[in-house]
Amino acid sequence: MSTVQIRGEAVRRFIVDNVAKHPADITRRAAEKFACSRQAIHKHLQRLIDEGCLLTHGATRNRTYSLAALVRWERDYELKPGLSEDAVWRLDIAPLLGKLPDNAEGIWHYGITEMINNVIDHSGGTILSVQVDKTAAATQVQVFDDGVGIFRKIQAAMGLLDERHAVLELAKGKFTTDPSRHTGEGIFFSSRAFDEFEILSGDVYFSHEFHHDEDWIVQRPAASRAGGTLVRMRLNNHTSRRLNKVFAKFASTVEPYGFNKTVVPVKLMRYGDDNLVSRSQAKRLIARFERFKIVILDFTGVATIGQAFADEVFRVFARQHPEVDLVPMKVSAEVKRMISRAQAHDSGEGLAPRNDH
Repeated sequence: MSTVQIRGEAVRRFIVDNVAKHPADITRRAAEKFACSRQAIHKHLQRLIDEGCLLTHGATRNRTYSLAALVRWERDYELKPGLSEDAVWRLDIAPLLGKLPDNAEGIWHYGITEMINNVIDHSGGTILSVQVDKTAAATQVQVFDDGVGIFRKIQAAMGLLDERHAVLELAKGKFTTDPSRHTGEGIFFSSRAFDEFEILSGDVYFSHEFHHDEDWIVQRPAASRAGGTLVRMRLNNHTSRRLNKVFAKFASTVEPYGFNKTVVPVKLMRYGDDNLVSRSQAKRLIARFERFKIVILDFTGVATIGQAFADEVFRVFARQHPEVDLVPMKVSAEVKRMISRAQAHDSGEGLAPRNDH
């Protein structure tokens, strides 16, 4: 490919990636980005229109652009013996996705088959619905079932008081209601492989955004309660992310091929204006930590914790499980003080909080 062709591809990629945010002034922004004339950008815009990637709206002076739907597809499957996630992927979904870079296709293969397998094995529903939407910029897939609901099922399996507590267990990883057939890794790694990953079930909405590295949990009004479980995954078509790199991020240097390291967003423990003060809250947080060698506790959004909470995590659990490396990060001065106070009871043993990654 010549230098001119490479530059042309870069211009069109910029247009595709940015037109949704700048539908009215994408021409100016692209011209400034690549230091060229608007006439040159218009040629690339016209090519994208001719290829069916862009749509135009309005007259010349007030023209805006938007991404065209390259794929819009939905199908329902009856949940009955013989339905296979691999067959759904191979026969129906993979052909729809078309030509994608190998790394992007690998993420989709993993995420879609894991989510459909969860529906087949765990949902207890009667219908699986899959929806695929693709533009020149990104692809989105939604997987829905009419079953019991993922958070409600985890709540029942663990005897939790609230469906929201189930989100924390998924965020930790290594959780499954059927350990004889599942490792509990599918949702954890899928949530971290896609640009956007969301679960809506019952009253609870969970979201993980890769680019902000943030987890969110929202309780929906009872009137808008959704039955079953909806999973939405979105990925840039030209992402540079690789699934093996996502796996490697959660493996320790001691066991580089194992899932033995996790990052736990502590703020998922908070509901509304709740403060993290009690031992019972701490015990919910540290449940199953012993399955990991390294647990990074991300205190983003948590301004303070109580003495009993800190003591249960950083003294009691740390003493009972010296094989687990607890690493606090992004801690406020107040949180750091409470952690240090708890660790001081063990004569300075334990880890100093970090404010890095």
